[in-house]
Amino acid sequence: MRNVPVLIVGGGLAGLTSSLFLARQGVPSLLVDRHPGVSIHGKARGINQRTMEIYRAYGIADAVARAGAPFDEESGVAFCESLAGEWKWLVDADEPRAWPDLTAGEFCMADQNTVEPVLIEAARAAGAEHLRDTEMISFDVDADGVTATLHHRSTGDREQVRARYLVAADGNRSTIRSRLGIARTMERTFMHTANIVFRADLAPFVPRRALFWIIANPGGFSGGLVSAADPNRWQASVAYDPAVESAADFTEHRCTALVRAAVGAEIDVEIEGVGVWEQAVGVAEQYRRGRVFLVGDSAHVWPPAGALGANTGVQDAHNLAWKLAAVLGGRAGDDLLDTYDAERRPVAEALAPAIVAHQEARMGGGSDGGSGGAELDNRAAVLGASYAPCPEPGPAGRPCVGHRAPHLWLGAVAAHDLFVDEFVLLCDSPEWMEAARSAGVRAHRADHADGWAERYGSGAVLVRPDGYVAWCSTRAASAPDLAHDLADALDRALHPAPPTNR
Repeated sequence: MRNVPVLIVGGGLAGLTSSLFLARQGVPSLLVDRHPGVSIHGKARGINQRTMEIYRAYGIADAVARAGAPFDEESGVAFCESLAGEWKWLVDADEPRAWPDLTAGEFCMADQNTVEPVLIEAARAAGAEHLRDTEMISFDVDADGVTATLHHRSTGDREQVRARYLVAADGNRSTIRSRLGIARTMERTFMHTANIVFRADLAPFVPRRALFWIIANPGGFSGGLVSAADPNRWQASVAYDPAVESAADFTEHRCTALVRAAVGAEIDVEIEGVGVWEQAVGVAEQYRRGRVFLVGDSAHVWPPAGALGANTGVQDAHNLAWKLAAVLGGRAGDDLLDTYDAERRPVAEALAPAIVAHQEARMGGGSDGGSGGAELDNRAAVLGASYAPCPEPGPAGRPCVGHRAPHLWLGAVAAHDLFVDEFVLLCDSPEWMEAARSAGVRAHRADHADGWAERYGSGAVLVRPDGYVAWCSTRAASAPDLAHDLADALDRALHPAPPTNR
C-alpha cells in the first residue's frame, strides 16, 4: 500500500494549486484525476489580482501571463443577434487590470486549459506526483487518516493508498462531499448549459474581440460565445433542459447549425467537442469533516459573473496548504486545521448572494441582455476577504489581524512575494530584526520602503504564509522582551483557540 501525507482528488485549478502549494512547503502529495489530460473546454478564464499575487510568490505569474497573452486585446461584453449583425456593448470599458496601489498582481485573462499545464509543470518540479486517468472509487476515514482505493482506468488495475489527509477538489458534484453527507446552503440551479468547442475562421465577423458575446436570434441560437487561445478555436454555450435532452443530443449536425446561427453566416465549422455543466449556487455546510477537506467547487459554486469561482478555490487551497504543512511538520496541532472552515466558509457565504445578484445585473431582465440589478464591488470581492473584524480599516490597508497584509514594494520585490512557506516579520528597526532572529522568525526591514509609515505605521507585523496578518505590535524598539512577545504571537498563530464564529 502506498503511503502519502496528502491525497488530492481532482486535477482542476483547486486541486493543482493544492498540489503546488503543498510541494513548495515540503509536503509530498499524490493528486489523482479521472480525466486522461487537460480538457479542451475553456473554463475559469479570468485570473484576478489576488490569485496573480499568489502566483507571483510561487514564481509562476509570468508563465500564467504568457498563457493569457492571446486574450490581451479582449475587453468588454457585447450583445447581438449574430456576430455578422450589429453589436451593442453592454460593458465597453473594463476596469484596469493593474491596481498598483493595492497589489503587484495584475488581472490576467487565460483559459483554464492553458493555465493547468503551467501548474502541472510547477507542481511536478517541486516534487508533487500526479496520476491522470485515475479515479478514486472508494475511501474510508478513521481517526488517523484515510484509506482510498484507486482505479487506473487505462489498465483496469486497482491500488490502495493510505493518506494522513484527503483534499476533495472533485468539483461541483463532488462524490466525496456526497459520500460524507455534507449538505449545501443556498443550493439552487439556474440553468444547464452545453458548451460546444469548434474551429472556424471568424475573423471576418470579429473586428474587435470581446471578453464574451451574448447572442440571441430567431434562428435558434440563444447563449454565449467566447474565444480560445488558439485564434481559430471558439466555444459556444447554449442552455438545455436535462429532463428532455442530454449531451448526446448535441450531434455534430445540430452543433454546426447552432454555430452558424450564432455567426449569422454559412461558414465552414469543425466541431471538436461538447461538454455540459450547470450554472448553480451552493455553499457546503462544512469545509472539514475529520481528515477530509473540501476546496474549490466541491466547497462552493456560483455563477461565473465576477470571475470569482476558480479564484476563490485557489485561495481556499492557499489557506489550507500552509496549515497542513504546519501540522504535518509538527509545528502546529490539529486545532489549526479547524480554522480552514472557520475562515474560508464565511467568505463563500458572503460572496455567493452577491455574485448571484451581480449575475442577474449582467445577464437577466431583458432581451438586450442587461438589467438593473446589483453590481459587485470588485476590489472588495477580490482583495477584501477577511477572517476577523478590523476596528480601524484604512483605505490602502493598515495591518489588521485576520486581514490581507497591505501591499508594499520593498525595492523590486513586493511584500506578498515573500509570503510562501513560513511566517515573515516586517519591521522597522534592528531591535526587531534581532528579536526575530532570537525567535526563529524570518524578518525583513521594511521602513525604507515608500509607503511603510502610511500603510504599516511603526513597529512590527507578523504575516502568515498566506499573506494574512497574524499579529501586530507598536511596541518601541527599546522595549524589553520583544523576542518573547514575537515567539508568543507565533505560538498563538499556530495553536489558535477554538473558533467562536461557528
